[in-house]
Formats: sequence, C-alpha cells, structure tokens
Amino acid sequence: MIKSMTAYANSEKTTDELAITVDIRTYNSRHIDIFLRIPPTYQVLEEKIKSLIGDRIARGRVEVRIQVDDRADEAAGLEIDHARAKAIVAAYRELKSEFNLENDITLDLLVGAGGIFKPVEKLPNEEALWTTVKDCTALALDDLEAMRRTEGDFIAGDIGRRLDFINDCLKQIKKGSKDLLMQYQEKLKERLSILTQNIVELDDARVAQEAAFLADRSDISEEIVRAASHLNQFNQIMNDVKPAGRKLNFLLQELNREFNTMGSKIGNAETAHLIIDVKSELEKIREQIQNVE
Repeated sequence: MIKSMTAYANSEKTTDELAITVDIRTYNSRHIDIFLRIPPTYQVLEEKIKSLIGDRIARGRVEVRIQVDDRADEAAGLEIDHARAKAIVAAYRELKSEFNLENDITLDLLVGAGGIFKPVEKLPNEEALWTTVKDCTALALDDLEAMRRTEGDFIAGDIGRRLDFINDCLKQIKKGSKDLLMQYQEKLKERLSILTQNIVELDDARVAQEAAFLADRSDISEEIVRAASHLNQFNQIMNDVKPAGRKLNFLLQELNREFNTMGSKIGNAETAHLIIDVKSELEKIREQIQNVE
C-alpha cells in the first residue's frame, strides 16, 4: 500500500481536569525523524509519545505539538521565595539605617519589589495524564494516516499508469530485438555493397559470422527478462501493506540500470527512442517515490 509522507492532522480531547490538543505535520525524509514540542512540565511523557508515533509511522519527518491545559484546582499554585524576601527586607533595613528613613517595611513594599511569589505547577496523576494524551495522539494519528493513504492512492494511480506505459514499451523493445542476426546480415551486406560498389563478391559465410558476432554483442534478452521481473515486483510491493518507499526506490535504480544497458547495446533507432521514453517515465516515478513512506 502506497502512503504519502506529507500530511497534517489535529485532535482535541477534554476531561474534567485536562484539555489536550495535538497537532501533527509530516514531511519527506529518508528516515524517521520525530520532533516533539510539549510543555516542560510534561516532558516526562516524551519517550512514550515518540514510541507511539514510531509504531504508526515508518518514515518521514514528524513534527508534533502538544498543548496541555490542566484545569484542576490544585494544578497551579504559588510558593514564597523566602531567601529573596529576607534579602529584600535586609536591604530595606540597611537603607533605613543609612538614610534615617522612617517608613515601615510593608507587605506592599515587599511584593512591589517582585520575585517574592513564584508560580508552581503541580503534575496531575501521570497515569491519567498519559491515558488522555495517548488517546488524543492516537486520534490525530488516525486522521493523519487517512490523509496519507488518500494522497498515496493518487500517487499509486499516477505510478501505475506510468508502469503500464513502460510495460508496453518493453514489449515493443522485445519485439524489435528479435531476429537480430538477420537484421545485421542485411545491414552488413548493404553496407559492404555500397563500399565495394558490387565489384567484389561477398563471402556469405564471413558475413554471417560477423553478423552473429554483432548480434551477440547486441543481445538484450537478459536485460528484458530482468526489467520485466523488476516491473512485476514493483507492482507487488505497491500493493503490499508494508511501507514501500525504500524498496521501490531500489527497484527503480535497478530498472534504470537495465534500460541503460539496453540503450548502450541496441543499435536500432526506434528501440533507442523507446528507451529514452522509458527513462523519462522512470524519472517521473522517481520524483513521486520521494514522497512515499
């Protein structure tokens, strides 16, 4: 099954005490790269979240942003920075003594100095938090996978049409490569007749020998068989449920190698044009494969 590596999904989940929002964006990448942004207080869940994502996505750059709104009464509080308060009081007393000030050190004065109170976030029950985050992330991954499959279907359709064209070209190449011996015999006789102006009588046995040598050097039957096998495997992998990108990319390289070899061996202009058309289609498939998981 073909899946695109480019997609986006968002999900939200709310309980009595928590409101979770998960945004996931995926992009092309040769490997699996997960980048997670989550409030520092909840980074204890980072490895669990990455593991959850890694179980569902095999390849691509994955950017995840998780927001947590803890609505519990005890979720946030304040604590007094006693050391800072004592330092401020001592500084005020020193100023009063040095400048003979009569002002009292009041609570408003201390609070106005700043830094006396510090916000303290209290973690909710980790198990309850993880359950909610996991469920919300799973919902986002479901939507993400649906989008990746939909986009993958379009890619698979485009690749399938190009593979059909390549298969047709391969059949024509195979047909054009038949009877090479007879083709070279006729070409040799024609060329030699032009060169000798039909003055010299041609040795049919020698012509046949040279033609057989040229035909053997130009034989592409093995390359045709391998190319057909690669095309068949390509279709099978595209229909497999496992991630296909890496395998398809490898087969694409092998197909290019086979058609390059055919192009270097064959001397037929019509066949050479077919091979150029095939290589053009292979390049277009390669561009599509870059976006396949």
